[in-house]
Amino acid sequence: MEIPKFLLGDNTDYPSGIFIVHTEYPRFIINLENDEVEWLEEFSKDDEDELESETEQMIKLATEFYDREVSRYED
Repeated sequence: MEIPKFLLGDNTDYPSGIFIVHTEYPRFIINLENDEVEWLEEFSKDDEDELESETEQMIKLATEFYDREVSRYED
């Protein structure tokens, strides 16, 4: 079974949260409500520096995924 690159997550303890799970390396969960990212990987200092520059792009891709999914619900 192939797992999608992005998944929507929901939790009633965070009713205004909009969670997107990124399932490929580097795995993370982002809350689009505040752009808070929780990494599901451990990184070396060199990796952290590289990820810092890529985080903005990852947030953009997660947001695009969410927008696409929401538009499909509306159709």
